[in-house]
This record gives sequence, structure tokens and C-alpha cells, in this order.
Amino acid sequence: MAGEGSYRVDALIAEDIGAYLERHQHKSMLRFITCGSVDDGKSTLIGRLLYDSKMIFDDQLAALENDSRRVGTQGTEIDFALLVDGLAAEREQGITIDVAYRFFATETRKFIVADCPGHEQYTRNMVTGASTADCAVILVDARKGVLVQTRRHSYLCQLIGIRHFVLAVNKMDLVDYDQARFDAIVADYAAFASEIGIENVTAMPISGFRGDNITAPSANMPWYNGPTLMAHLESIDVDSRREVARPLRMPVQWVNRPDLDFRGFAGLIASGTVRPGDGVRVLPSGRTSTIARIVTLAGDLPEASAGQSVTLCLADEIDCSRGDVIAAADDPPEASDQFEATLVWLDDAAMHVGRAYWLKLGTQLVSATVRQPKYAINVNTLDRLAVKTLDLNAIGVVEIATDRPLVFESYAKSRALGGFILIDRMTNATVAAGMLHFALRRAQNVHRQATDIGRAEHAALKNQVPSVLWFTGLSGAGKSTIANAVEKRLHLMNRHTFLLDGDNVRHGLNRDLGFTEADRIENIRRVGEVSRLMVDAGLIVLTAFISPFRAERELVRAMFPDGEFIEIYVDTPLAVAEARDVKGLYKKARRGEIKNFTGIDSPYEPPEDPEIRVNTSEMSVDEAAEFIIGKLLPLK
Repeated sequence: MAGEGSYRVDALIAEDIGAYLERHQHKSMLRFITCGSVDDGKSTLIGRLLYDSKMIFDDQLAALENDSRRVGTQGTEIDFALLVDGLAAEREQGITIDVAYRFFATETRKFIVADCPGHEQYTRNMVTGASTADCAVILVDARKGVLVQTRRHSYLCQLIGIRHFVLAVNKMDLVDYDQARFDAIVADYAAFASEIGIENVTAMPISGFRGDNITAPSANMPWYNGPTLMAHLESIDVDSRREVARPLRMPVQWVNRPDLDFRGFAGLIASGTVRPGDGVRVLPSGRTSTIARIVTLAGDLPEASAGQSVTLCLADEIDCSRGDVIAAADDPPEASDQFEATLVWLDDAAMHVGRAYWLKLGTQLVSATVRQPKYAINVNTLDRLAVKTLDLNAIGVVEIATDRPLVFESYAKSRALGGFILIDRMTNATVAAGMLHFALRRAQNVHRQATDIGRAEHAALKNQVPSVLWFTGLSGAGKSTIANAVEKRLHLMNRHTFLLDGDNVRHGLNRDLGFTEADRIENIRRVGEVSRLMVDAGLIVLTAFISPFRAERELVRAMFPDGEFIEIYVDTPLAVAEARDVKGLYKKARRGEIKNFTGIDSPYEPPEDPEIRVNTSEMSVDEAAEFIIGKLLPLK
């Protein structure tokens, strides 16, 4: 049966819609997530909450605001049968459909609930739903008890920073409302929750389908004297003042400068309060200024706090752009380029150690590489496992290095400046969600040293434009031979060059690396860094490496200014390269004596748009070298 409060809401709507909307506008908001294993009854529970509480949807309220007609109680009825029909459609498909959000309100509070899929392969969707939640309702089927997904979702919710947990032991009607069964499940879950640091858990026996203990106490379970689920959700303390009390943090989303008379920095204030005259620091540059104005569409404000979107105008003309953070001058966040973090891997393909990914934290976007995990977490036993990579749904602790300083705070302190995602640079797919712990000490102890003689001076002395000529192609394609011929011609032209050959480098700098995918990625990263140093010295660097993966070639390209990285694809068909087999490597690979050999049991990803392409099945070495020199002459 619906509660008394919902009837009072209906009466107020019927009598004075304006008064109701005014009251609704100032209600507190609770975001919560329903999660757990497959078929634990998450969607049914949400349907029952909506039906039994006679709740009013926000889109209905919008319609009321746009329509002056008076709406009586009949207009707010929700047909539970229709909700159940919708759930049946999901069951027929054998899967819950992505993350479903519901917006509703009671007399005392507004709610946003995320109904997340319980299937293991959709852990990424559950993480998305939990990322903004204040409370997690963990459902457990009374017949099945605590399962792997129960533990995984609970661990992730705790990891993401949710502080309030409800253990909803559902389908009690299917175990004859047995108190002993309920107590056993609660004891099992409490032991696990204590191990992972969950402190605030409220357990309750419910039946989403029958409505027991959802909005009214159940006569079927007189042994339970705790709150109903709805009453508990209405009572959870959502303390928004915590963020307001913290120091100012505003990630800059865009710079608004329509003319020279106005320049403002727009964004959502993540924490703190700001007023005109306050001292601020722009990070990562560290430059300081004071707030001149706080601008909104409704006019200037005397102050603004966490949760408000504003445009800040500074008293001084200092450099600030998207991705920077405006912070309290006397209490700024850190900036670093090396971190420890927890990663939740969300992609079907395993993590590539050493590969460059895009790391997005708020409005900041940087290139990042992930080192081999320190360990992964077994969510059942909480054991720390030694692993070489992270597979789908794995949770691990890793070290991350970025190509430039990232403004951050630990995730435990700030979701806004501590939570990030990793994005595959080639597919733009989100592959991981992460939580930053702290900056590595070595990042704090190592600083760039400014020098008076730079690449421009080195290049001028040599009277040339420094660059890297990156030869890529299959083994036996002719990369080293052609690169050597090109260098000889450049030498005759009085160009200062150096050739880095794949085999030669593996005798020294990279002698510790094998031919696994991770080692190949690290091999190219190191060669890229050495090439950058040589280009800084004013040299024209030629490299001859298979470099089979586009992502790593793009990583090296990103190390150089536009025009300094020239990709030369030695395009030789596999059959031709294998027929040459100068070193006998293809024969060994075919016999299984060499593992991870490019073209045989390891892929080669050809360049999609190289600056120069030569086909050695159609050109001789001299013809290929002359063709490349001809392409380079306008650049040199």
C-alpha cells in the first residue's frame, strides 16, 4: 500500500502546483545504485519502489511546469503490471539492458537510481553507474546467498568511494521468510565487508515482487524491526557541505574570450567556495592571481560554491587553458607525471604494458603508459596475485607515467581530481577506470633542468632540419638495407646523421628485452626516447625497426613536433619477405622454434597514412633510396 506521504503530495499538487514545485526544488538529492549478481531482482525492486510509493517522475514535473492544468491523484498512478511486463522483456532477451536511470521524488527527497546489469561482462556499466552514487543497494537472492558478483560489485563500490551500503536480501518469500537464512547471509556478507573496509552497512530482508519491507513493514517478517528500504533511503545523510568546506578546485572546461575586453574561464566548481578578491593559483603552471568577477548567465555572483557552473575572470592576464585547474592560492593540489593507482580493466583485450593510452581526468587529457601491475586483487579471497597484465574485469594496482604533469588529488580525497579513465588511442574505446593514490617519490625528486643550448642552436650549427626517419615493415622487407643506403646519400650531402638499427640496439640498450608483445612495446618506447634526444642534438636520425603496432608508432610520433617524425613504410608482401629469409628466421618461426614472430604468430599493423611508402618488390635498394631522398629534399 502506498504511504501517507504520497497522498499528501498528491493533495498538494491538486491544491497548489506552484507550492509543490517550490518545495520540490529545495529537496535534497540522493543518488543510489542497485547492483549484485544476475537475476537478484534489481529491476523488480525499482519497479516496486516506484509503484508502492506512488512517486512522481521528474519528467512529469516538467510537464506540470509547462501545463497549468491541475492534476489529481489519478494522474500519478503507476501500473506495476506494465513495469513487470518491461522486466519480462528483459528476461526474454536473457540480459539486462545496459544501465537504466530512474528519476523520481517522494515528499521529503529526490532520487536518481541506476539499475546496473549483473553480468560480469558488463562490469564497465556497473562502474559507470556507481561513479556518481552516494549509496549502493546490494541485492542478494535469499536462495543463493553471497556470490562472486556480490563481492565484486561491493568491492568496486567501496573502491569508487561509496560510503553508504544497503544489503537487501531479496526474494525472502521464496525461502518462506526464514530468519535463519537471512541471518546467515548477513553474517557472511558482514565478514567480507569488514575485510574490504565497508563500515556502514544496513541489512534488511525484502521481497521486491511482493513488496515486503519496501515502503511499509512486512507482516510476514515480524522478527525484523528495522526500517523499510524507502524510509532508510530517505534518512541517509547526504552531506553536500563536505565539498563546500574543502579548498577551491575548478577544472577549466573552456576559455571564453569573444573579444579583447572579456576573458573568462568556465567550469564546474568541484569543491570549495570562491569570492571576488580571493587569491587563486592556476595549475600546473603555478601562476597566481585574484578573482575579479564570478560571471553567470543570470549576472555576476558575490560568491559561488561546489556544484555550480560559473565563469571566473581573473585580475591578471595569465596563461590558462582547458585542462588547467584554478585552485585556492594557499592550498593547491599536486601536479605530477608519475603515480600509483588502482585500475579496473574494462576491455575484452588485455592491458598492454608500456603501450600509450589517453588518460582523461576531468577536463585534462594526457598520454599515459602503464607499467606491469604490482598485483591484482582476487575479489573472493582478497589475495594479492602476481600478474603480468590485467584482463577483462580484473582489478589491480599499477604505476602510471604521463607525458606531462597532471593536476590531481588522491581519489580518497576527491573524486573530481582523483578518478580517471584510460582510452585506447586507436579505437577511442574506454578500456579502464582508475583511482589515483599518490604521486611517486621519484617524480617529486626529478625535475627538468633548463639549458641555454637547445635543439634550435644544435640544428643551426649543423645547418639542417633535425628529424627522425622511421623505417617500418616486416622482417626481411629491406628496412636496414634501405636505411643504410639513405644515410650514405645524406652523408655525401654533408648531413649529420645516426642510424639506429633494431638488431644493433638489442645488443646493448635493449638487451634485456625479449619478443613478447609487452617487450616489443617497451623496445619501441626506448628507441623513441633515444631518437628524441638525438633530434634535440640536431641530428637526422634513421631507425630501422619492425615496430609492428600502430599505437607504438603513434606514441613515438607524439614525442616530436609536427613534421619531425617521418614514417617510411617499406611495403613488402609477406610472401616476398619470407622468400628472402636472409637470416633464416621465417623457417624457424614456421617450425615453431621462434615464438611471437611478426607475420607468423604475431600481427603486423601496416601504417594507414605514412609520409613515404616504398615497395621493394617493385624497386631496387638504390631506387628506393633515391625515391626517399627525393621526398626528403624539400624538407631538408
